[in-house]
Amino acid sequence: MTLGEAHPKLTGTAGLVLVAELDRVVGLVAGLDAAVDPIKSRRQGHGAGGVVISLAEMMLAGGDFFCDLDTMRSDTAGAKVRTISEPPSSPTAIALGRRFEDVHFAGLERGVATLCQRVTVLLPVATRAALTGERPTIDLDATDTEVYGSKKQGVAYSYEGKRCGRSVVAFWAEPGWALAADLVSGVDDPRPLAPSLVARSVAGLPPGLGRPRVRADSGFFAGSLAVASLAAGADYAIAAKRNPAVWRSMRQIPENSWVQATDMHQAQVAVCDYKPGGWPTGTYTIVRRVAVTADEVSHDMRSRRRRTIDPNQLPLLLAGDLDASYAYSFIVTNITNDDHVGIEAWFRKRADIEERFRDAKLGMALRHLPSGHAPVNRLWMWAALIALNISAWLQALALVDTNGRAHAKRLRRELINIPAVITTRGRQTQIRTSPRNRAGPFATAWANLCALPTAAT
Repeated sequence: MTLGEAHPKLTGTAGLVLVAELDRVVGLVAGLDAAVDPIKSRRQGHGAGGVVISLAEMMLAGGDFFCDLDTMRSDTAGAKVRTISEPPSSPTAIALGRRFEDVHFAGLERGVATLCQRVTVLLPVATRAALTGERPTIDLDATDTEVYGSKKQGVAYSYEGKRCGRSVVAFWAEPGWALAADLVSGVDDPRPLAPSLVARSVAGLPPGLGRPRVRADSGFFAGSLAVASLAAGADYAIAAKRNPAVWRSMRQIPENSWVQATDMHQAQVAVCDYKPGGWPTGTYTIVRRVAVTADEVSHDMRSRRRRTIDPNQLPLLLAGDLDASYAYSFIVTNITNDDHVGIEAWFRKRADIEERFRDAKLGMALRHLPSGHAPVNRLWMWAALIALNISAWLQALALVDTNGRAHAKRLRRELINIPAVITTRGRQTQIRTSPRNRAGPFATAWANLCALPTAAT
C-alpha cells in the first residue's frame, strides 16, 4: 500500500453546501450585512455578515481558533460549496473584529431577529403551528469562559478564582435560538444587564406570538428584571434567593395545600404569598419541596443541598433527630394561572439552556476566548451563537430533527464533515460523495433545502 498524490478536487467539508443552501433560502450574509453598520469605508472584501458567517462556518466544521480560517482558505475544492468561498485570513478577521463597536453588535442582534423571522415563516406548517401556538419563553442565563493571560481585555477573576469572560445570553427557549447577548468579565453581576437583554430579546421575537414569559435562575433575582419584563410586554418567573422572609412564608403553607409535582419523584408543589419588597403588584411565589433523608445531606458547609433545607430543620437532620426533611425551591412569578403545578414543571425546563451553552462550548468553540482584545472576543462569542442558531435552523428547515435536535458533534459528523469530490460539468458544480452519504441524513437535508424558495433580495 502506498500514499498517493493529493486530489485537488477532494474536500472533507462538502456538507457546508447545506449552509450555503440555507444562505440562499434565508439570506444569512445579506440579512446581517443589511442590519449592521459598515465596519470599514471601502467596499472591497467582506462586510460584517461575511466575517461572522465565515467564523460560523469554520466552527460548524470543527474549527477552534482563528488560524482555522487559514485552513479553510487552503481548501480550494471546498470553496465551491461554502457560503463564503474565500474567508478572510486570520490576521484580517482579527483586525476587522477590532473595528466592531456597540452599534455593530446591536446591528448583529437586529440581523439575527430578521433571520429568526424568516426561518419561522419557512418552517413546516405543523412545526410552525406548534411553535407559534404556545407562549414564547425567554431564557436568561450566563456562562463563564476561562481564559489565560494577564493582558486580556474585559476579563477578571470570578468567585471561583478563575480568570473568565462571562457570556450573558437570552434564548428563545422553544426552538433554542439565541436572540440577544452581552460579554462581560467574570466579576460582573449579570443582573444589571438583564432588563436590556429582556427588552432586546422580546423585540427580536417574530410577530404574531403570544405574550412572552421570561424565565431566569436566582443569579438574576432582582425586582428590576420583573419590572423590565412587564415593560416589554412579558410575564416573569425567577428563582428566588432563600432568605428569612421566604422561609417564614413557606412555613405558613397548610400541609393539605401540597400537591404532587409533574414528572418528579417525591416532589410536591404549593403556593405562598411571599412578595419581595418593591416588586410589581400581582407577584406571588410557587414553592417546590422534595423529600430528602439525612444520608443525602452532606456535612460539608459548602454543600448546595444544605442551603435548600429549612434552617430550622437542618440542625435536627444533621444531628440525627430527624430521619428526613424537605429541600425547597422558590419561584417568584406574576403568571396568573391556577395550574401552579404546570407552571413549576414549565420552569423546571429552564435547565435546557444548559444544553445550549454546552453545545456552544463543546461544539462551537465558545469554550475559550482567543484574543486579547475585548471586541474580537465579543465577535467570537456572537459567531459561536450564530453557528448554534444555524445548526438549529438547518435541522428544522431540512427536516432532519424529527428525533430531536442533534448536538453540534453529531451534526458535524452526519451533515457537515462529508468527504466528497467537487467537479464541474456543463457549468454545474457536482458533489460526489460516498454511497453511504447518498442515502443518509445529508441527502435528505440537501433535497429538502433545495425544495425551498430563494430569499427575496
